Amino acid sequence: MSRVIDEPAFRNKIRVFRDRFHAGKLLAQKLGSYGKQKNILVFAVPAGGVEVAVIISDELNLPLDLAITRKIHVPWNKEAGFGAISWDGQVFLNELLVKRLKLSAKIIQECIEEEKRMIAQRIRLFRAGKPWPKIEGKTVIVVDDGLASGYSMLATTRALRKLKCKQIVVAVPTAPSSAINLLSPHVEQIVCLNIRSFSTFAVADAYQNWYDLTDKDVLHLLKQ
Repeated sequence: MSRVIDEPAFRNKIRVFRDRFHAGKLLAQKLGSYGKQKNILVFAVPAGGVEVAVIISDELNLPLDLAITRKIHVPWNKEAGFGAISWDGQVFLNELLVKRLKLSAKIIQECIEEEKRMIAQRIRLFRAGKPWPKIEGKTVIVVDDGLASGYSMLATTRALRKLKCKQIVVAVPTAPSSAINLLSPHVEQIVCLNIRSFSTFAVADAYQNWYDLTDKDVLHLLKQ
């Protein structure tokens, strides 16, 4: 099980961050010791994770790259997901939710293929031929703007693990306790400032100023 670090003053609170940049600043403070070490890479999960990660990368003077993972969206509700898929094609399904939604094998496969197309499109757009960094033997800090079910981060960390990194640190501003429990057996450390144990959870509730990021926003951040 991983070591979990949170911010006690933020437990079960909402609207604790002004925006993603503010959350990135606070996370960078918790991750400060990594800035003094070698062989560490920061990976952002786009889109929202990029705004958080650029601050961490800048504050700790660590290289930044992208881990392009996609939530597998519920066909009739694009805000919800029933699993996730990583850039290397690993699929992780929330089996309980799949049963509850009564999704057929055909629909599941169609949704997976759609997300594969989106991942390929984002790789072309964001990486633009840039080679994948060598991470064998290195520590990776994986950043998103929050976890909901935790399946997207699970897919991301499992794909990174296949590349033989030394250890994985998950750094997110907010998450439900259920997502922390899902990830804990698979990574060495989780840094999550705002852990909530409510029966309902929305990442946006942790932020005073919440907005969606476009692909153009991500490209602008990467160029900066």
